[in-house]
Amino acid sequence: MNQGNNSRVAEFVLLGLSSSWELQYFFFMLFNFLYIIIVLGNLLIVLTVISEPALHIPMYIMLSNLSILDVFLATYATPKMIHDFLHEPKTISFEGCMAQIFLLHVFAGGEMVLLVAMAYDRYVAICKPLHYATIMNLCKCTGLIVGSWVIGVMHSLSQLAFTVNLPFCGPNVVNNYYCDLTLVIKLACTDTYIPEVLMLLDSGLMGVASFLLLLTSYTVILVTVQRCSSVDMTKARSTLTAHIIVVSLFFGPCIFIYAWPFSNFPVDKVLSVFSTVFTPILNPIIYTLRNKEVKLAMHKLKTRYVCSGLPSQLSLLRLDVLS
Repeated sequence: MNQGNNSRVAEFVLLGLSSSWELQYFFFMLFNFLYIIIVLGNLLIVLTVISEPALHIPMYIMLSNLSILDVFLATYATPKMIHDFLHEPKTISFEGCMAQIFLLHVFAGGEMVLLVAMAYDRYVAICKPLHYATIMNLCKCTGLIVGSWVIGVMHSLSQLAFTVNLPFCGPNVVNNYYCDLTLVIKLACTDTYIPEVLMLLDSGLMGVASFLLLLTSYTVILVTVQRCSSVDMTKARSTLTAHIIVVSLFFGPCIFIYAWPFSNFPVDKVLSVFSTVFTPILNPIIYTLRNKEVKLAMHKLKTRYVCSGLPSQLSLLRLDVLS
């Protein structure tokens, strides 16, 4: 026992989503498919925004950055989860575990701030349309995007600062498919009351502040649009619906998990999957299916790179036949 107390665990054991081999084979196929859809769907949005000059405005630049964050948010843990479905034991090194915690809070924290920035962009566009070009120029848009990444990194470093030096001498079993801060802190061989309070203050302050700013922005927009024409109201409702759905899907699981951060519920695994897999796959669907400009740009992209390639391929085929 004394020897264990003087040494740090080299790896953590991840229990995963299920111990049933039948379910694990099913999950392997399912999450492989979903992960491919996440990557392709979000990268399609990024490519569409980059290739279409008409989309080089703050709203769509932020949307493309949201897609990038979603790819990273799905990638930090999902490939490891897919690999572990067919391998035993499901282990991760201490350094890998700390890296997962760091990346989770970088991407999740950055996405929180970016969603607030997107809500601010919609507020200016709807409530101050005549001053939109002046207020939301590309310089300010770039500053908001960079700021979201910087805040995400700072938030993650502050979380990791009081975790990485905790004594982990056993046990080393994490009841999830990735390393989450709330689960790992409980494994430390010391009194974790102060780190737990610091974690709650850090994550709680950031999450609650972001959520309140979003609610304030949406409320002001709705109150302002109430005084406008019915056409403006319909357009604003359509825009806000997409944002509210994304915000609810993103903040809902986070609020539930961190409301009881050091109590383990069976539903926590489901919410973890939802926030790291299903939210990144729903974001491009919500934004593209409800946005005529993006769908038109995707159609142009398809015409440019797919349809334009067919005549040249047919010509080459004709030449081969004639020769």
